Amino acid sequence: MKKEYLFAVIAFFFISLSTVAISYAGESVTKLDEKIIHEYSKDVTGDKKPDKIVLKGIQIDASSMYMKKIWAEIMTADNKKYKIDYAPGYEPKIEFVDLNHDGVVDLFESSETGGSGGVNNYSLVTLKNGKAIKIPLPPSLKIQGHFENNYQAIITIGEINFKKNFDLTNRKKDYIRLGLYQKDGTLNEPTEIMIDPVALYKVVVIKEKNGLGLKAYRQVSGAYHADVLGTVISEWYYENGLWKLINAKWKER
Repeated sequence: MKKEYLFAVIAFFFISLSTVAISYAGESVTKLDEKIIHEYSKDVTGDKKPDKIVLKGIQIDASSMYMKKIWAEIMTADNKKYKIDYAPGYEPKIEFVDLNHDGVVDLFESSETGGSGGVNNYSLVTLKNGKAIKIPLPPSLKIQGHFENNYQAIITIGEINFKKNFDLTNRKKDYIRLGLYQKDGTLNEPTEIMIDPVALYKVVVIKEKNGLGLKAYRQVSGAYHADVLGTVISEWYYENGLWKLINAKWKER
């Protein structure tokens, strides 16, 4: 009985050792897969001392530059550590700009999704006084649009009382082929036009406020994504904890 017990203990020891080794090996591989994308030296806390920011990622595989994991590691001048996780994507980068106008630069991270619409991921974080706070991006404009009979379409932007009618007769062959319209121009069923989320933000100077803000670009398409009608361009300024719409306009394709 004692001999059987001894064998059981030895067997358990080797199984445990194997489990630890596998776990450790897995962690080592993960560490080896980490890639330093960019290193920055910026004062992001407001203490007038440079902090170290390292943007890292892990590729989905060796043949692709798509990062399945992206994060930033921050070491402040007083040795505090922070980690900020970001959405996966291509070519991540961080811009250091004071978008909330508190006198300290924020971390404005972006990466490309690689989709057909050219949409990018964005994240905005402030670390003023050593507190990591995520700042939401501007809200979506109330953009609506739909097709009508006789190869027509209408788009409206609620915030600026904008309305535009489109004559799409020059695209009728394509629309008939897709089953959107009948040959006489009758719409087969109620159909909305395609309104993308914000594909691109640019940091710009808002002249009306004499400070930095964001310019947003949203593509509007007809029956499919490549059937581009135009772009809604809007400018936003962060003030008193909220994004304020400065202006918005329609840009024809």
